Amino acid sequence: MSDHTRFASACTDGRINLEQQRKRAKELLRRLKADAPDAWQAMRAHGVAARPDDVRLADAQCLIARQLGFASWPRLKTHIDAIDFAARHPGFVADDEAGTLHLRCGNDISHSLRLAGFQGEFQTFIDPLAMGPVPDLPLDDFLAVRADFIARSFDLERARVLADERREYALIERLHEYPRVVLWCEADAYDQLFLVRILAGLRRPPARLELIGIDRVPGVERFIGIGQLAPDLLAWLWPQRRALGEDALDLARCAWAAYSSADPRAWAALAHAPTPALPLLGPALRRQLRELPGLRDGLSLTERLSLRIVAELGEPTFGLVFAHLMQHHEPLPWLGDLMLHALLRPLIDAPTPLLIEQQPQLPWAKRPLSLTDLGRQVLAGERHWLDCQAPERWVGGVCLRAGQPSWCVDDALQPTLR
Repeated sequence: MSDHTRFASACTDGRINLEQQRKRAKELLRRLKADAPDAWQAMRAHGVAARPDDVRLADAQCLIARQLGFASWPRLKTHIDAIDFAARHPGFVADDEAGTLHLRCGNDISHSLRLAGFQGEFQTFIDPLAMGPVPDLPLDDFLAVRADFIARSFDLERARVLADERREYALIERLHEYPRVVLWCEADAYDQLFLVRILAGLRRPPARLELIGIDRVPGVERFIGIGQLAPDLLAWLWPQRRALGEDALDLARCAWAAYSSADPRAWAALAHAPTPALPLLGPALRRQLRELPGLRDGLSLTERLSLRIVAELGEPTFGLVFAHLMQHHEPLPWLGDLMLHALLRPLIDAPTPLLIEQQPQLPWAKRPLSLTDLGRQVLAGERHWLDCQAPERWVGGVCLRAGQPSWCVDDALQPTLR
């Protein structure tokens, strides 16, 4: 499909310019009347019924709307009007938002919240629980383990990491002091594990505990996270928050216990069951199960996809691997670029590496990567990574060591002790 008809890619931050879409519809109509094959192919692909001898502007507008994820042109206009209204008349001005704590697993929306007019307090909880050891330990021991992992993986000062960890976890203990706490989350494992960790740690919930949880935004073709959205969209999301009750807290406690267990079978059972109290949790837990070694090759999904990208592109840089992973391959994006670098380092630094890093004098994102012979064999399923000298790796509470019995997942995402 040509750039003339593939209009959905025009929107990445959620803002849709109606006048721009009108102009595109007129251009599309001109191409339809000129019998452009790609334009008519797009019409058929999106189920727009029109005939070449009687095509109208309304038909072109319908196609534009459907490519942007709306059922019709009127639905598209209604959505744009709703965002415009929210930006001009933010509902949080009239309520007690100024006394609200906004809690997020990163600082990516703090500036946008201020631009949108939010006045409440903003705090972060950044511990990347989708990576590294998450064992079932007393809090002090747990924080020591997490600080060791984060400092080592991201080349940070351990004392400072531990101080940040203590501050974040202490915040959970005093959330009840706020009249309202609003958690901002998307659907990926990073966010959903942040969500269950916060909820599971609440001994006393605040008077009002609310969630803004989304997995898509109309008009955004590849939604990766709330941080990509324009400030207007945050104002539009505000009225969509919902209260969290005891059922959500109970589910979070179960999920946290399952994820931090050394046996992933309870985690898998929860991942395959409905989670109506936290609707986005089930898919995130299923995606995170795929970070356990595959039964066939011993690779996590992130490792497998990254090796596949390297094989397909030849000698891509770290940065290019990350871009392709996020844009084309990752089913539920959850990684930042530094996180991917940390996850791939063991494949480079192992005694039996799967990847070769070239030109180490360059910044890491610009260093080309290539597969070793073993990397090609593991990717093809001819060798199992855990039968080689793979470094120790953790997923939640599950510790994976080469040469020892380890939990793997089959194609149905069921854990098997190999």
